[in-house]
Amino acid sequence: MNAPLPLAATAPSLAIERIRHPLQGRHLQVVRRTQVSPGFVRLTLAGPELAGFVSAGFDDHLKLILPSPGQDRPTLPTLQDGRPVFDGPRPTLRDYTPARFDAAAGELDIEVALHDAGPATDWAASAAVGQWVGIAGPRGSMVVPTGFDWHWLLGDETALPAIARRLAELPASAAATVRIQLNNPADQRVLASAAQVDLQWVSALPAAVEALALPAGAGFVWAAGEHSDMAAVRRAVLAKPGVDPKRMRISAYWKRGAADHHEDLASAA
Repeated sequence: MNAPLPLAATAPSLAIERIRHPLQGRHLQVVRRTQVSPGFVRLTLAGPELAGFVSAGFDDHLKLILPSPGQDRPTLPTLQDGRPVFDGPRPTLRDYTPARFDAAAGELDIEVALHDAGPATDWAASAAVGQWVGIAGPRGSMVVPTGFDWHWLLGDETALPAIARRLAELPASAAATVRIQLNNPADQRVLASAAQVDLQWVSALPAAVEALALPAGAGFVWAAGEHSDMAAVRRAVLAKPGVDPKRMRISAYWKRGAADHHEDLASAA
C-alpha cells in the first residue's frame, strides 16, 4: 500500500468560498487622515463599535453612511425582513473597500478617490479627525485562494484599494499581472507585495487587457472599474482561449452618469 503524501506535498485548494456576515451598523470616528496622492485620501476609522468587524475578502465592500445636515452622528440601519431600514430620511450611502483592517490596533482604513464631485467625496475631502461616520457591512465575502498559478488584477482608480490589498496578501510564490488605468498619472504609487508582480499603469484598460496572453496553469481574473470599461474588459477576457469563466470576477464599481452604482458583470460561481 502506498503511503499517503505528506501534508506539505498536497496541492492547495483552489475552491472559491463565499461567506455571509450578519449586517451590523457601527459608529466610528476619523482618527487619522492621509493624503496618499493628489487624487486619494485615506481615512483611518476607529471606535469601540469596530469590535467584531470582519472582512474576509480583498474586494469586500461596506456602506459608508454620512451624517445628514445637523447630525453629529449618522443614523444607522436596522434589519427588517432581512433588509436594512432607516428610521427617518435615508442618509447618503456609498460603497467602499475596507482597504486595511487591523483588529489588534482597532483601526479600519478606507480610501476615497477624489476624482469626481459628490457628497461622499466632498465629505472625505474635508473630514477632520474626530468626526463621526457610520458603516454597515460587509454583508458577504468572496474568498479567492492565493494558491493560483497566476492572478490578473485589472482596474481603474476605484479598484486601487482592492488591488493594493490583494497584492499585500499574495505570497512570494504567487505571480500577479496588474494593469491600472488612472485619470491622473500623479496618483501612481508603490504597491507593496511579496509576489512576482508585472505592474503597468495604462491609459486604456480594455486595450491593455486585449494585449495580454493567458498564462499556463490555473489562474484567477479580477477586474473592477467603470461599467462600460468593465464590459469591454469582460469581452476581451472571455475571447482568450482557455479562460475559465468560473475563475473570474468583473465588477462595475461605478457608471458614468449614475450615482452609487455597483454591479457584478462576471463572478465566480
